[in-house]
Amino acid sequence: MSGRNAMLEDALVEARDHYAAARPASAAQHAASLSVMPGGNTRSVLFHGPFPFTAEKGEGCVLTDIDGHQTVSMIGEFTAGLFGHSHPAIRAAVLRALDSGVNLTAHNRFEGRFAKLVCDRFPSLDRVRFTNSGTEANLLALATATIATGRRTILGFQGGYHGGLMTFGAATNPINVPHRTVVTPYNDVDAAVATARAHAADLAAIILEPMLGGGGCIPATGAFLRALRDVATETGAVLIFDEVMTSRLAPGGLQEATGVTPDMTTLGKYIGGGMSFGAFGGREDLMAIFDPRRPDAVPHAGTFNNNTLTMSAGIAALSEIYTPDVAVTHNANGDALRDALNALARKHGVPMLVTGRGSMMAFHFGHAVPRNAAEAGAMNQPLKELLFLDLLDRGFYIARRGMIALSLAVGAAEREGFLAAMDDFLEIRADVIRAAV
Repeated sequence: MSGRNAMLEDALVEARDHYAAARPASAAQHAASLSVMPGGNTRSVLFHGPFPFTAEKGEGCVLTDIDGHQTVSMIGEFTAGLFGHSHPAIRAAVLRALDSGVNLTAHNRFEGRFAKLVCDRFPSLDRVRFTNSGTEANLLALATATIATGRRTILGFQGGYHGGLMTFGAATNPINVPHRTVVTPYNDVDAAVATARAHAADLAAIILEPMLGGGGCIPATGAFLRALRDVATETGAVLIFDEVMTSRLAPGGLQEATGVTPDMTTLGKYIGGGMSFGAFGGREDLMAIFDPRRPDAVPHAGTFNNNTLTMSAGIAALSEIYTPDVAVTHNANGDALRDALNALARKHGVPMLVTGRGSMMAFHFGHAVPRNAAEAGAMNQPLKELLFLDLLDRGFYIARRGMIALSLAVGAAEREGFLAAMDDFLEIRADVIRAAV
């Protein structure tokens, strides 16, 4: 092991040991779960070494674990927790739904109103249907495209995450649904257009996040989005924006902010008020295949698609809490935080970069801003673990992969506290970072 790698490994061993020693109750909880869940885990993204901590409760933006440690959550349930852990308007909405009954086996008074709020918000949505997750929404949008076009090939992009059953990583995900897929680098206009044209006769859909989420919070360039819009129109493919995460970044999502309107949009996460939620929608002619009044209607079932808890919470989310004005302010606060973090890196002379847009951002340790997931993945990953563990020790919780998704409950005091924690981290770990990159 080289001397510079040894410095980082020593720092990681120390940080892991400190984490483990401070969390005996979480260690015991994890050990007990090993006998009933593979790896003691049922949600891969939450696992980290030496073992994941177990939360006891959350209030506002503060999470308390079973060992009594309190941390400010800067990851906000990977964008689903936009309203914090305990927003009173969401709680009131859920109670209203409980008062009217949970399992009604019928249309309910919430769903139509919620659907109108969603359609009014996002430019591409003439019609919308609800699901229980963003994963379902993406699978149904892709199914819509293949049915409507009579084609089978899907164009996706490296680093794209479209739910647990459709991801485009460095290697093929063995549990991906068996669509015929072709994948090109994100933000590479020439490769995307050439691939779309090469498969034009069978190209059903082009699907992408207008900013990579799990792929490193890397925004698509305007040229990339416009090129995809043009080539989708040229080939007759359905352009799908996966805005499950990015819809929070402007009042009408990134499709509104960028001025590029897809044929279909998928949604999820925060829009259901923190309940299980997904939605897919788009042009009226595409969505009409699901109209049950048609003799040739395509069925779309789902016991909980219109569950009263999500429908009621979603109405509160869009009409009472995350109004367009709030969305603008919240994302401006995120932009300011990202700028301040990058300024701290320059102040300490360390090769750390924070990419993203608005209230979503991610840390990268390297010298050049990554343009795609491959470039982000080639940067130093162990340093992200060190950052994760050191920030937990300072009372702040980010994703193990270096991602932040600000909730509305993270106010000015918490943002200032986070900057102070980062300032301390960079001062103490500057030599380790410089040596490792």
